[in-house]
Amino acid sequence: MSKRGSKKAVKPPKAADTAQRLRKALARRTKGELIDVLMEFARDDRAVLQRLAAHFELPTAPQELLGATRQAIANATAFDEREISYDYEAYREVQQNLHRLIELGQLRPAMELALELMAKGSYQVEMSDEGLMADDIEACFRVVLKALHKCDLPAAEVIVWCAEMLKRDRVGFLCNQELRALRQRLEASRPS
Repeated sequence: MSKRGSKKAVKPPKAADTAQRLRKALARRTKGELIDVLMEFARDDRAVLQRLAAHFELPTAPQELLGATRQAIANATAFDEREISYDYEAYREVQQNLHRLIELGQLRPAMELALELMAKGSYQVEMSDEGLMADDIEACFRVVLKALHKCDLPAAEVIVWCAEMLKRDRVGFLCNQELRALRQRLEASRPS
């Protein structure tokens, strides 16, 4: 007959304990092993790849950055009508990429991407009960708007862009005041 003893509850390890053990295990590995593991994780998980690329500020060719931004817009605005949720990290990536494009002198492509984001993002806001993503969408637009205030693009081009942004806004409030103010300022500064 087997003895029945009292069973002690086994507590799961604390996250801090696990992190500390992981730190020690990583410290015993070679640089090459760590690189191999990170690359494996990055290949298997696009989010890990994006976080590593952003963390290490990898230089990116403008065409590659355009593609990555289009993909981030698709990720950010994708939703299932039965369960509206949004990808905060993808919106952050869109914002960072728009900023990087502008720094690379690619303001016009950034403007085109903002138009794409307005169409898809405003639809997402429209379908959402709470519109939680509206602030993140506007943060992306403000990167482009800030650059447009300082740029040397023809006023007529920026005015048309502002009008198109307003037209594509399905909810009628995404950076509405900023877009109208920029358009009015440029219209007022044009020679009659």
